[in-house]
Amino acid sequence: MCGIVGFVSKNRDDYVVKKMLKVINYRGPDDNGIFVKHVIDKFIHLGHNRLSIQDLTSKGHQPFISDCGNFIIVFNGEVYNFKLIRLELENLGYKFFSDTDTEVILYAYKEWGISSINKFIGMFAFSILDLKKQKIILV
Repeated sequence: MCGIVGFVSKNRDDYVVKKMLKVINYRGPDDNGIFVKHVIDKFIHLGHNRLSIQDLTSKGHQPFISDCGNFIIVFNGEVYNFKLIRLELENLGYKFFSDTDTEVILYAYKEWGISSINKFIGMFAFSILDLKKQKIILV
């Protein structure tokens, strides 16, 4: 099971997000990553500890950034029907970099917005930073 962390603050603080990940390292010993972005007048900090299950390659590294750079996700859990959703997105013209359900969630959000969660069957928690709308989504 992966571990995700995040917070919003007035100041950039990579140390705190790294320390948060260290505390939950046991949840994802395979890889970790952070993403920090200044949005309006705040800093958004996202962190991820990875336990590789779906795509064992480095293509599954998180935080995962969309091809356009406008959407960033940290995700924990599993979407059981992600292959069906991926096929639907491929039919709409989406190209995929990885074999992860993480990427499918991100592009489903890009295509259908927050209502995309109605398509997901599974157990999961995630956060998407939507730079186009300048907001953060927590599910």
